[in-house]
Amino acid sequence: MFHSDTYGKLELTQIPDKITDYFNRMKHYDVPLQIIVGTDSQNFSDTKMVSVIAVICEGHGGIFFYEISHKDRIKDVRVKLTTETAESLELITRLVDLLKAEKYEALRQNSLMELHIDAGYSDIGKTKELIPMLTGWVRACGYDCKVKPESFTASSIADKISK
Repeated sequence: MFHSDTYGKLELTQIPDKITDYFNRMKHYDVPLQIIVGTDSQNFSDTKMVSVIAVICEGHGGIFFYEISHKDRIKDVRVKLTTETAESLELITRLVDLLKAEKYEALRQNSLMELHIDAGYSDIGKTKELIPMLTGWVRACGYDCKVKPESFTASSIADKISK
C-alpha cells in the first residue's frame, strides 16, 4: 500500500492515473516531468524501508507517493544499500510496466525516469566505494541514476519518512 499526502492510500496500480492527472495539469509549462524512484532505510528493532516515487515538474512543484516495509535488521552497510537499490529497481520496473499501457503514451513521451541511490562520495561516509557497483547495476537495468548530493528522492524524501 502506498501513501500520498495529496491522495491518501493507493495501490501501485492507481499511481499512473494520478501521475497522468498531474501531468495534464502541468503540461502547459512545456517542461518534461521527472519521475524518480528512491529508497532509504533506518535501523530500529528491525529495518524500516521507505520507497518513494517522486513526480516533479521543475520550477512548478511536485507530488510523491511512498511505501513503507519492514525487514529483519540489516546491520551491514553494503547489504543495506544493495537492498535499498534492489527495492528501488523492483519498484521502478513495476511502474514502467504499468506505464506501458496505451493511455499513458503522452506521459511516457514527456517524462524522464531515473533512480536515486542513497550513497555519496563523502570521505566521512561508508558508501563511496559502493557507488560504481550500484550505479553500474542500475544502468545495466536500463535506468539513469543519481547519487548524493543529487539523489534527493532517497536522501531527503525517503530519509525523512524513514525516521
